[in-house]
Amino acid sequence: MRKITPRRENLDFAFYFLGVVYLALGLVMLGLEVLSLLLGETPWGFLVGSVLGIGLGLLFRRLGDARSEPSRAEALFSLALIWLLVPLLGAVPFWVSGGMHYLDALFEAMSGFTTTGATALADFGSWGYGLFLWRSLIQWFGGVGILVLLASVLSHLAIAGRQLFMAESTGVQKEPFTPRLRVAAQSVLKVYVVLTVACAVCYALAGMPLFEAVCNALTTLPAAGFSPNPQSFAAYSPLAQWFGTLFMFLAGTNFVLQYQLFLRREPLPIVRNIEFRVYTLVVLVFSLGLAAFLMTHHQEDMNYSWSEALRHAFFNVTSLITTTGYASADFALWAPAAQAILVLAMFVGGCSGSGAGGVKVIRWLVIGALARRELLRALQPQAVLTLRVGSKVLSEDVMRSVAGFITLYVVLFGASTVALTLLENDYVLGLTASAQAIGNVGPGLGEIGPMGSFANLQPFSKLILIFEMWAGRIELIPVFLLLTPELWRRLRS
Repeated sequence: MRKITPRRENLDFAFYFLGVVYLALGLVMLGLEVLSLLLGETPWGFLVGSVLGIGLGLLFRRLGDARSEPSRAEALFSLALIWLLVPLLGAVPFWVSGGMHYLDALFEAMSGFTTTGATALADFGSWGYGLFLWRSLIQWFGGVGILVLLASVLSHLAIAGRQLFMAESTGVQKEPFTPRLRVAAQSVLKVYVVLTVACAVCYALAGMPLFEAVCNALTTLPAAGFSPNPQSFAAYSPLAQWFGTLFMFLAGTNFVLQYQLFLRREPLPIVRNIEFRVYTLVVLVFSLGLAAFLMTHHQEDMNYSWSEALRHAFFNVTSLITTTGYASADFALWAPAAQAILVLAMFVGGCSGSGAGGVKVIRWLVIGALARRELLRALQPQAVLTLRVGSKVLSEDVMRSVAGFITLYVVLFGASTVALTLLENDYVLGLTASAQAIGNVGPGLGEIGPMGSFANLQPFSKLILIFEMWAGRIELIPVFLLLTPELWRRLRS
């Protein structure tokens, strides 16, 4: 039997795109090395990272081909591979200069690039400006990167139901894959950059120190959550917290719809969008419910006025629904009922095409429509029932894709919860750590609360969470496909 050998052209796209990303990160790290030296800091990790990034970037670009049009197997393989290898490089400054073990540095980098915001940093005073700026930049890069890749790759390949909620808004669903990257990047980047600058200005006007305003803005729009302040937004003024609520809400809204609203002056698409309307309603209902609870159930040292209750409720609900992960108060100290509302918010997710992680509102609408159809079918078994979300008729392909995604989500969440509970001997920690990692939320409860750290977890627990953050950010399918022999056969044939 003739031996099957890999065809190099099957990896052209993966090599080229990884080379571009590594080269860009290497140049950014080189710039941060210069900046750090000018500030009197000596984080040689940036120099090591820049040498690795530029050297490997040039090598991978040479192995790849910018003109290649990837197959389905290659596109999915590339997506999983890039989101795994990029944090390996991004961890170098944290490891060499940040005083972290490499596993903790990789945890921090994976959390950054996947815009999770869970930190393994225990001593914020040990880092200088350069490392905190890098920590914020990797979340900003990760946010725009995942927006472009998910909007282009998964909707183009009809993965996890994205053919339903990205095709109409992008308007480029019939174009080849490679031009789609450019089209998606142009529309997303414009609104992403404008909102980031506006966010930084608003934070500064609200009294936030300039450096912290920039870092927080870089991590607000990607719905990321790393803050250079160990107290998160509890350290800032009420006005800064309200600005944070506004920009987190925008971070959870479809950026293509915002492009049409803010830059093309077309308000109707966002107004008519069923997902945006339900997303807004969910934020309002959860926030008002939590505010009512905080006002009527006083705790020691936490007697909130109505204005404080509304502010903390809207901020923290919006933060967790959009999977940003900031906190205006240490909700790990709140009553269990208030915590239950916030844990439930972790599973909602923002809108498709936004910086938010999690399940996404549109998928819950699909599941709700499917459940309603099955209930009606129990009364009318022979009836032909059309499934709709808003005015859009759902195909069986969409329902099957969404059901598959939800199934994998529940399986990974359940298995990780059990594993983390056994490793850490703490059910609340295991459940909330798993929920925040797979949803890219950031904080959990207990030791890993919004003012806590993941530094003291078992090494194997950190590996599980790194896997969850990676899989959750690229929506599970590409990662689970790596476990199937069929993918590897397609790459080799």
